[in-house]
Amino acid sequence: MIRIAFTSIGPISLSRRVNMRAIIIGATGAAGRDLLNALLRDDSFRQIHIFVRRAPDLRHEKLQVHVIDFDQPAQWRQLVKGDVLFSCLGTTLRAAGSKEAQWKIDYEYQYQFAGAARHNGVQHHVLVSSGFASPKSRFFYTRMKGRLEAAVKALDFEKLTIFNPPVLVRKNSDRAAEVAGVKFIGYLNKIGMLRTQRPLPTEILAQAMINAAKRKENGLVVLGGQAIWKAARAE
Repeated sequence: MIRIAFTSIGPISLSRRVNMRAIIIGATGAAGRDLLNALLRDDSFRQIHIFVRRAPDLRHEKLQVHVIDFDQPAQWRQLVKGDVLFSCLGTTLRAAGSKEAQWKIDYEYQYQFAGAARHNGVQHHVLVSSGFASPKSRFFYTRMKGRLEAAVKALDFEKLTIFNPPVLVRKNSDRAAEVAGVKFIGYLNKIGMLRTQRPLPTEILAQAMINAAKRKENGLVVLGGQAIWKAARAE
């Protein structure tokens, strides 16, 4: 695999490929919902397959919903087929209830899906990770995300795009710490600090993910901070 890591880039070179089949896990979360809605509007994608615990209240001719038990990969792994896997699954420690439960959702489920996709010939994996992700991080969350990145890289996809977003701006978020973080970083941005880490609306992340899925180049691309904003504007 060609390995290219970026923290800031110029416009991504997009292919004119059409009739792509997308796979999403995490389609019911804030970023996943914005991604799904954008994909349904995008003529480059003919089918969108989502794998969920509960079916969303959404119907569309392009949408295929797979209600699955994530703990039973033998029941779904053969269905993970397409051109690109978008992985934006995740939870909080508070919602999960324990580090072990969060690890299962944020690491194990995503890695199992990535492995199934790679086995089934999916060429491109687009992974939403976290800002400051590192396998050696002192903090559980960023260490978990860093280890996931390392594990997915080892699967050797033809194309792998990893997003390391700053704090996300989610519509109607009930994550108190996240809302407070957005306000605090927004204040620092106004006084000229942490400009590269300005809060990122989930709809901007979604568009950047779609543009990344259309990129021509093979290999690894890592996008964080301002590079994600630029990727969303790629033409």
